Amino acid sequence: MKSVEITGNMDSKRKLLMGLFWTNRKGVRSEGCAPFLIEKIETENNTYTPDEGKFLKLSDDILNDVLENIDDKKEVKFDIKLGEEDIKASFKDDVFSVDTTKTKDLEDEIIEKIGQEEKRKYPNICFSFPPRVGIRKYP
Repeated sequence: MKSVEITGNMDSKRKLLMGLFWTNRKGVRSEGCAPFLIEKIETENNTYTPDEGKFLKLSDDILNDVLENIDDKKEVKFDIKLGEEDIKASFKDDVFSVDTTKTKDLEDEIIEKIGQEEKRKYPNICFSFPPRVGIRKYP
């Protein structure tokens, strides 16, 4: 598992999107255009999983819970599937952590890129990514 502290002056939604986007973007290099599937999200009081046959999206309710936990410095965990890669990502105390099962070098690439992007007020995030994970309003 690799981690990076996100100290840049940005809101929780940007931190979340930056972590998920660069996890997806770097993962695509090894897994091709496999879908980025969030299989589970755990906050302090809730666990979210998709309904059978559906994808888990960051709906307004889920997103609000996740952002409240990030704001309160509580841990939020994500189980992500990208092709054959299983990824565990988490936020806690402004630290983003990632653990991969198949390609360990991927952890370094993700953390290095987030470390570069977190220094920017507006990190690079592809405009099509937020809707793909269910976020309707960005920024």
